[in-house]
Amino acid sequence: MIARLSGSLIEVNPPQVVLDVNGVGYEVEVPTSVLDSLPARGEPLTLLTHFQVSQDHQSLYGFVSAAERTLFRQLLKISGIGAKLALTILSGASGDALARHVADGDTAALTALPGIGKKTAERIIIELRDKLDHLPLPASGAGAAGGRASAQREAADALRALGYKEAEVSRLLRDINDPELDAEALIRKALQQVGS
Repeated sequence: MIARLSGSLIEVNPPQVVLDVNGVGYEVEVPTSVLDSLPARGEPLTLLTHFQVSQDHQSLYGFVSAAERTLFRQLLKISGIGAKLALTILSGASGDALARHVADGDTAALTALPGIGKKTAERIIIELRDKLDHLPLPASGAGAAGGRASAQREAADALRALGYKEAEVSRLLRDINDPELDAEALIRKALQQVGS
């Protein structure tokens, strides 16, 4: 099993990147969140990977965080979802957005993702609802976690309304690790990061 690759980025052919690790080029399929945060060619890059072998080929899938890889693996366990569709889902919705859709039972948001029909959306909600602890953002609920999720959701909606892409919104909010901040403070801090 190949769990991690660390080397230099030498090629980008969405949805794939080629990583040179000690003279060996590894072709790795990645979600949009990884493509949006890639360094310049020739620069160092580390990806956590999921290695999959099928009858006719072997594939590597790469992620920048353990949470994103865990979510990918949880999606693979759902009947009818293969690696390509799981990658498409993660490219269309960040981990926190997907966790929100699952927690809220929002089939409409899930069916808006490419390749997801109503039955698949319902399966995703049923299968992942009890596994939200493993997703990048805790489920909405009572207490501090619920308040934080609500503030994060409000801040994310505001940033999207300002024209930021889903991957940018996720990255900006992930970098702010302060559960005490309300939505307004989160938005202000995110915009300061963009300006700096």
